[in-house]
Amino acid sequence: MTDSATLGELLARGDASASAIRAPGRDALTYDGLRALGATTLGVLNAAGIGRNDRIAIVLPNGPEMATAFVSIAACATAAPLNPAYKADEFEFYLSDLSAKAVIVLDGDKSPVIEAAKKLQIPLIPLTPQPNSPAGAFSLAPIAAPPAANSGMAGTDDTALILHTSGTTSRPKIVPLSQSNVCASARNISGWLNLETEDCCLNVMPLFHIHGLIAAVLSSLFAGAGVACTPGFNALQFFSWIDEI
Repeated sequence: MTDSATLGELLARGDASASAIRAPGRDALTYDGLRALGATTLGVLNAAGIGRNDRIAIVLPNGPEMATAFVSIAACATAAPLNPAYKADEFEFYLSDLSAKAVIVLDGDKSPVIEAAKKLQIPLIPLTPQPNSPAGAFSLAPIAAPPAANSGMAGTDDTALILHTSGTTSRPKIVPLSQSNVCASARNISGWLNLETEDCCLNVMPLFHIHGLIAAVLSSLFAGAGVACTPGFNALQFFSWIDEI
């Protein structure tokens, strides 16, 4: 396979019918299905006035929808995953620091990010999982806004992902990662792990953290392999997940 410099190119690597996203107890989402989900997400976001380099906070629980939302959003805008366990004042800080243009939140959730977003007048975009569809399938509620000025898929130098430092010495600082940066990291990890198309990674790491996002999700997708997304580490279920996946 050739290298990929954008997430759009990375998503194009997998065979159409191969399993891309898996989850315990769910049918797998194929690469064709993941690409279709990305195209739908692009349309919804562009229609909502959100385009390349616009920062979108994602506040979702661990699982396949978090993985597919991250990949779909980062391919056409800038994804900023946040720890769903934050309190209202923490969300307010991060949303303000990000200058977030919108917040993706689970439909019906009571997360304190809703209060913080409303206080900062940041639009909320509810995400509805599709539990009877393959793993990671979701729909986004449309919001009315002028069309995006910078529409379409992201380019090589556009920002794909924004994370914050841990803030051990002062307030957390923004760390922007370009499309080419995250793709290079995915390529390097995939190569180091010698991932093949027949492989599947079982991810139990948080998907608001770079290790879960890149070392598990993107490295697997770079190889055209599958990644199984769980709600998080559970010692009682871990080995049954391995057997199932």
